Amino acid sequence: MVPLTDLWLATLLSGVAVFLVSSVIHMIVPIHAKDYEKLPAEEGLLEAMRKGGLKPGNYMFPCPASMKDMATPEMQEKYAQGPVGFMMIFPNGMPAIGKSLVQWFVLSLVVSAFVAYSTGLGHGAGAEGMVVFRHAAVVAFGIYGISSLVDPIWKGVQWSTGFKFVFDGLLYGLATGGVFAWLWPTAA
Repeated sequence: MVPLTDLWLATLLSGVAVFLVSSVIHMIVPIHAKDYEKLPAEEGLLEAMRKGGLKPGNYMFPCPASMKDMATPEMQEKYAQGPVGFMMIFPNGMPAIGKSLVQWFVLSLVVSAFVAYSTGLGHGAGAEGMVVFRHAAVVAFGIYGISSLVDPIWKGVQWSTGFKFVFDGLLYGLATGGVFAWLWPTAA
């Protein structure tokens, strides 16, 4: 077993590595360029939402008052007529990319800490690099990649988009595994 305190550098640098890989994926490689589409008649819809006083939050449409309400003929007709969906509304103004990047980096550090804890429990100092790599990479991939499938399952995100994020998670897992294998403590 390797204590978490002995893995602080691997935790920090794997978080940095994931942040850098993510930056390349989202700013240089155009893999996510078509994840979102423009709404048809966007101006009219935006104006209608402004007039409706739409506030930041998560919305579902049509939105039943309860599970029992879903079975009513009126709600079933609304579903049949469509559109049916989920919508996230953010505060007005330019997106707060700086805040999101800081939160993403902090999340990467938290994931790396979980990876450090799991890998540290499973392997002692001096463990073979490939064994450490596989363990750390699989745990990181499970967190970053597999969790991405929640959105296609529950939020209607296109499966192709979900699988692109799974691929991103694979790259993040490989980067995390590589850093942990590189910085794994040697036997005393």
